[in-house]
Amino acid sequence: MLQIYRTEELIQILSQERQACMNGQRLNLAAMPSGINPLLDRFVNSDGIQRFTAYRDFRSAIHQYQIEHEVSGLVWTPLNLQGKTFCCPKIHEQLISLPSDLAILKTEKNTIVEFWRSITIGFEFYLSMNSGKLHQLITEDDIERILQRSEWAALSHQGKGDAIEIILQLGWGKPEEAVYRRGFPESGSEYIHAVRPGRMPIG
Repeated sequence: MLQIYRTEELIQILSQERQACMNGQRLNLAAMPSGINPLLDRFVNSDGIQRFTAYRDFRSAIHQYQIEHEVSGLVWTPLNLQGKTFCCPKIHEQLISLPSDLAILKTEKNTIVEFWRSITIGFEFYLSMNSGKLHQLITEDDIERILQRSEWAALSHQGKGDAIEIILQLGWGKPEEAVYRRGFPESGSEYIHAVRPGRMPIG
């Protein structure tokens, strides 16, 4: 009987393959500099391109495996913030989402948002703009408008103590295509940074 790999196993396989590619154990010899600009191509390391392409091709094969065998890209990450613990679902950064994953994310959206609100009482909120280079102070009404047009939510954080920054990602479409607006406008997201009064988001 054919073994079907679980989400955790695919993550481990991808991690091992990525390391092998970085170490030069895997190369895509067909991958070469662009050929578009000879001046720029002189500064591009063909070995690096071959390593990157080898991993990208392997990861694409894993994504196809996910689709064919209906292996979820969803991971549940425990977060301990402001003295509260919460298990937050999100699509692993190296995997893709299945329709069933998106259904779970949509179902969990309100729970994630309510947890975020419960741990950011008294905080100030900033909307990330220009790929995180700028941040604009926003109001609860602004947040509500973003919530209305979003389908799913994810949480992350950085810093600690008074410098903690609790980030709510509100998105639509496929999470893996929302990052860096790769799939815009079909997929995308907004990042709301919650920080203590008087502080600014780190990035």
